Amino acid sequence: MRRLIWYNSGPWKRTIVYKDPVPHNFPTPHLDFLKQTIDYKVPVHLYDAIAAFDGSVYLDRTTGEASAKCHEEAMNFLSLNLLNDIVTGKRDVQGAKAFYAQTAEQFTKYHITSPYTEGFLFPM
Repeated sequence: MRRLIWYNSGPWKRTIVYKDPVPHNFPTPHLDFLKQTIDYKVPVHLYDAIAAFDGSVYLDRTTGEASAKCHEEAMNFLSLNLLNDIVTGKRDVQGAKAFYAQTAEQFTKYHITSPYTEGFLFPM
């Protein structure tokens, strides 16, 4: 078995831990191995913007799901909260990327949390 899967774990529809991590260099080099999924329908015209924001955010149009894959849950919350910001027009792609980089650095280097890393900031 190359992964473990949990369903309905906390706020997540699905959580997958992969045995084989994927190298990812944004905002700093790390290994992605924790993929977490929620029900979230993204308008099709925003798919390219979401892909430009973060290659570790996965959208499934058929199931109406959005997933984030990173090295810890806090960064998955951050990615999906920023996905929501892009969808609702609160931030553009560049603003979301800049906020992600700043917030991830504060969290990783200094253990400073943000509401964006602690849970969902939109109704589930």
